[in-house]
Amino acid sequence: MTVGATAFASAGSPGRAPSLPAMTVQPDPAAALTCFLVEDNAVIRENLVATLEEMLDVQVLGHAVDEGSAIQWLSSEPQRRCDLLIIDIFLQQGTGLNVLRAARQELPGAHRVVLSNYATPDMRQRCLALGAHKVFDKSEELEDLLAYCQTLADGLEPDADSGV
Repeated sequence: MTVGATAFASAGSPGRAPSLPAMTVQPDPAAALTCFLVEDNAVIRENLVATLEEMLDVQVLGHAVDEGSAIQWLSSEPQRRCDLLIIDIFLQQGTGLNVLRAARQELPGAHRVVLSNYATPDMRQRCLALGAHKVFDKSEELEDLLAYCQTLADGLEPDADSGV
């Protein structure tokens, strides 16, 4: 499965629009994996949603573009089914680091991954310390993210013996 990484990585930072509530849909019980995105760049978000839903058995429940909307979504329905959170670090308002911290508390059973253009060794360590299971670089590791998602959709643990 080949994905145009440049479509994700080359999208420029959009203008700062007002904060909007998180967009969400009801989970499809037939979907192998449910996911929520925290990503403010519309081009990256739309490409990622299309790739996850068309190439993998993943239902994207919705998205948030800022810290406040993401945290509100996380705490709005404690029993919600969400298997995977994909979180960017730099958002329209706030930071994905605070979302990651809240996600660890609000959805402890969900896999939490960071997808960022700022995946330096220090930032990776910081994200892992805040509860991320994995950190992926938008410009270099999209195939790895998709492999991770596919492993989850297949009902396997990506961090156990798979190398993913």
